[in-house]
Parts: sequence; C-alpha cells; structure tokens
Amino acid sequence: MSRARLPDPVKEVIDSWIESKGGCANADQIKDIILTALFMVEDDVDRGDLKIMNSALRELRRAFKVFSPFRNIRKVSIFGSARTPKDHPHYQQAKEFGRKIVDKGWMVITGAASGIMAAGMEGAGREKSLGAGIQLPLEQEANEFMQDESRLVEFKYFFTRKLTFVKESDAICLFPGGFGTHDEGFESLTLVQTGKTEPKPLVFVDVPGGTYWQSWHDFVARELLGHKVISPEDLDLYKITTDIDEAINELVSFYSNYHSSRWVRKQFVIRVRNPISNELLEALNQDFKDMLEQGAFEAAAALPAEANEPELAHLPRLVFNFNRVSYGRLRHLINRLNQQAAA
Repeated sequence: MSRARLPDPVKEVIDSWIESKGGCANADQIKDIILTALFMVEDDVDRGDLKIMNSALRELRRAFKVFSPFRNIRKVSIFGSARTPKDHPHYQQAKEFGRKIVDKGWMVITGAASGIMAAGMEGAGREKSLGAGIQLPLEQEANEFMQDESRLVEFKYFFTRKLTFVKESDAICLFPGGFGTHDEGFESLTLVQTGKTEPKPLVFVDVPGGTYWQSWHDFVARELLGHKVISPEDLDLYKITTDIDEAINELVSFYSNYHSSRWVRKQFVIRVRNPISNELLEALNQDFKDMLEQGAFEAAAALPAEANEPELAHLPRLVFNFNRVSYGRLRHLINRLNQQAAA
C-alpha cells in the first residue's frame, strides 16, 4: 500500500493529534515518521526488529530534547579511556583541556563515565557539560560531575550514541583509550572524509614524549595511505599534538572565519564571517579548481533555499559545485578561508 492509498481517517487522526499539541512547523516530517511506522504493518516486520526501531527512535528523541537548548553553543566531544586514573597525566591533560575550551565559550560532551570522560567534565564544570552514556555492566556509571539528569542521555545502542556525539558537536578531541576510543575516532574520520557530517576539526592529544597517537598515525600513513586506500590529503583531516593550547587553537581557529556549511541541491554553500574579496576568490578558483565538478567558486548572499535559517542570512557565502569526493581538499579550502581572514 502506497502513501497515496493510506486511509483518510488515519491522516485525520494524525492531523488532529498535531493540532491538539499546538501545531508543528515541521509537521510534514512528523507525519513521515508516523507513516513509516504504520507501513511496517504491511511489511510484517519481526518483533525484534521493531524493538530495535522503537528503542532507537526513543533514544534519539531524548537526545534531541536534551541537546536542543544548547544548539547555538560550540561543543566538542571528548573521547578517551574510561580506565584512566585521576593521577595519570592523560587525566590531567583532559581536565586542563576541558577548563580551557570552556574559557573560549565552548561546552564539552563526553560519555559521562569515569577516566577521560570524568576529566573533561571536571575541567569544564557541570554547567558546561553534556553527557551521552551507554548502558554497560562495567565502567559506564555516570561520574560525579554529571549529576544533572536533564543534561544526560543514557543509550542502549552504540550507533545512536555515536550519531549524537558527532551530530551535536563542532569538534572532536581524542585522548588515548581502548577499542571504543578508536571506534569513535575512525567513525568521526569516516563521516568527515565522506561528507556525511559537516566539516569539523579532529585533534588527537598525547602527553609530551608520548607515542600513542604518533604510532597510530604511522600505521595510518604506512598501511592505509601506503596501500592507497585513503588519499594524501585525508591525513590533514586530523591533527596530533602534545600541547593543550595547540589543541584548543586547532578547534577555535577552525571557526575563526568559517561558520557552517550545507548543500542547496547541487551547490555546496560555505558561510563565513568576513566578506570574500575578489583577490581571494581569484586565488580559490586557481588553487582549488580540482574540487569543482563544474563552474567556478562564487561569492554570494544567502540563497533562497536557505530561508529556513534566517539567523544566518547576514553571513557572506562561498558557493560552488563541489565534486562530493575531495573532503580532504575541502579542509584545505576552509584553512585558506581562515588564513585569509586572519591576515
């Protein structure tokens, strides 16, 4: 049964329910969600599959509700080992990182458990911390710095939790950790490399003299790049450092001119804080033409399709037909925009 053949009484019930709640600006999307669930009746979906769908939807609804009030504040997701003791240098680094990034006006998101997660929240403070926990028998109880349940989401599934970490953050910071840390790091890199999330900075932090992330990088360069399963510019999607101030600068400077981006049909739109000069536009068309599917880079005002984001209408735009492949080069382009603005 197609949507066009869905009985009118069902549509009327849905419309009535939405109206009883005061209406909804995005009622069309709400209806699509409901209709998708109703169509699973004719699919005769297995009960176990329905439980997965239901749990995932509930978790995401809770996450959206918790994070929504803070959408206009820059946030960084901090990953690292839950087993790191408080007297370990990695813990002290993560604590310092949390404190310093909050001083820049940011908030932190962690798994809300022990180790590096607790360290980031201790440094940031409870008022600047948000938690995305996971239900596990060990190592994942909420830490002492995450006592406000209104800022904590407990997930059953890793996939909904990871989606939240990346979706709600403007940057990713990783300290040394176990399988979970690598999972989250590679997940974040994959999403940025494939354009499945907005461009964002990723920084990998170790103690001075540490070899954890440098050894990881050596493996990536030798085995992944060496076997040509990634591109040379993909190595520029992340930064490794042993200096907390350098890590903070990597995050903050990324947004010094670059603000945000989105697709408008086949055009990629980058919003920036400063007008794009003719000289810069000429340089971009010369140096980054390999990113273009066709046409050229153009400076523009807000496009008509962006009318649903009036709070961003004042920002200048760089608009181009991106080839949807060169996301490492996209990072280079953003770096150039930030450098030109700082000059």
